[in-house]
Amino acid sequence: MQLYIIRHAQSTNNALANMRDRVCDPTLTELGQRQAVLVAQHLANGSNLEYRVDHSVEDTGAHHGKGYKITRLYCSAMHRALLTAQPIGQALGVTPEVWLDIHEQGGIFLDHRAERGIVGYPGKRRSEILAEFPNYILPDELTEDGWWDPKRGMEDWVGCQERAIRVVNTLRKWAANKTKNEQVAMVSHGDFINALLKALTNQSPDWNVFYHHDNTGITRIDFQEDDHLSVRHLNRFDHLPPELIS
Repeated sequence: MQLYIIRHAQSTNNALANMRDRVCDPTLTELGQRQAVLVAQHLANGSNLEYRVDHSVEDTGAHHGKGYKITRLYCSAMHRALLTAQPIGQALGVTPEVWLDIHEQGGIFLDHRAERGIVGYPGKRRSEILAEFPNYILPDELTEDGWWDPKRGMEDWVGCQERAIRVVNTLRKWAANKTKNEQVAMVSHGDFINALLKALTNQSPDWNVFYHHDNTGITRIDFQEDDHLSVRHLNRFDHLPPELIS
């Protein structure tokens, strides 16, 4: 199984000069919208030179090394991930599926500082997501109460690591049960991707090493038959012109 981990496009929070102005579930900036379209076009029709390495001459002759042949597309329930997955799904002809566990570290919260402290929010409700993204596949756990428990406030780093381990266990089960040529894409978030890569590679979860991803940066991990992993590339953003890298 091939896993493509994609960071969401630039959000309004990403572009803030003062983090005190952040909102709990930001949308995309205009630049982010352009990034999302470009990564979608790249995944659908862009040059995929690694295809030529992984397949026979006959296959590559027919395929021309274009596109990534994504068969499943997942995203978190955060608005910036939902929006990034939309053009990707349209370009690939694949329906996005919401995977709650791949949200950003912290969950849905705001730090109101001395006024109220850290306050949790529910995130988008099921009907709100379906009104904007009617074809998305949603888990049963995503209800009219939202998907994040406000009583949790802000998730700590340990909680994020526990989620990353759960996601890794699920991915390994999929890899064991699915065909060799399954291509899975995941639209997630910078801090969670860092946690996920450390969980995948059995590294220490501390912050001494950080796997940075630019907006719509792509990482590829191959799950091999012997339960080994092959890290093919990290944070590629060849699909973006210099002025759109963020």
